[in-house]
Amino acid sequence: MKQRNGLIIWIILVGVFWTANYYYPHQYLESGFYTFVALTIIHIIFKIILERQLSKKIKEKKMKYNFKKIISIGYIATFIVALAAIWSEGTQELTVVLGLASAGVAFALQDLLKNLAGGILIYITRVYSVGDRIEINSKTGDVIDIGILYTTLLETREWITADLPTGRLTTIPNGSMLSSTINNYTKDHGFIWDEISFPLDYKSDTDYAYKKFMEIASYETKETSIQASQSIKDLGEKYYLDNNSTEPIINFALTSNDVSVKIRYPVAVRQRGIIKHNISNKILQEIKNPDGKIQVATSLLDIVGFPDVNLKKESKL
Repeated sequence: MKQRNGLIIWIILVGVFWTANYYYPHQYLESGFYTFVALTIIHIIFKIILERQLSKKIKEKKMKYNFKKIISIGYIATFIVALAAIWSEGTQELTVVLGLASAGVAFALQDLLKNLAGGILIYITRVYSVGDRIEINSKTGDVIDIGILYTTLLETREWITADLPTGRLTTIPNGSMLSSTINNYTKDHGFIWDEISFPLDYKSDTDYAYKKFMEIASYETKETSIQASQSIKDLGEKYYLDNNSTEPIINFALTSNDVSVKIRYPVAVRQRGIIKHNISNKILQEIKNPDGKIQVATSLLDIVGFPDVNLKKESKL
């Protein structure tokens, strides 16, 4: 509806400028007439024919989103070129106008151009795409939109654990990708290693604990380990990468007060919270087992005795 209303307004303006130029001929009125003619034609081609009609034939959601973004970029770029051509006379003047305009814009809008350059590079290099989970400028989230100047994230972490969304939308300038490190959790490889750590009492049967913990971790990550292993093989076709094992790993470390246990296992990026809950819950059941073979170390002070206390009653005068 908004596009249709805008098109009607532009057509009316075409008529207004044509009429004004017909009765009161002037260079600016003529240029204004051609400007709105160009805008109307460009709008019909890009917004109505390409975006509205052709996008209907694209069923895949992500592909449709990318197609519309490309159409929007082409729409703006074509209009800018047409506008410069209409309001300048001759190739030499057009070159001078574009050169002076570019220099002025580059000086006045440095940050804006940096964001624009970043947006173009994001589309070209595909450093991240819509749907990826990334970390940039100490912000983590799922990419839900990549604009010309800004990238929008559905924020995760912050005050919420297990990488769950906070509900906030975070806007990141595209220029940040030129000078910041980007951690992409899902590009080419959608698995990460997660870890659960806790202390065991020295009274625990560590051999029994190791066996039980490995059974639990292996059971909960069986399918994930297979998928992660295949994903690493595929990743090795593109990058130099050793064939790392994707089986769970358990390490014991001795400390002055307890035995530190670290359980490391592969997990799909968006399943981290679920898998950690399942493994933790089953470990908790083993700890609660009445046989007492697995005991968690706690910070307690054992009092083994008291010194003798002699109380004297003072006489009152």
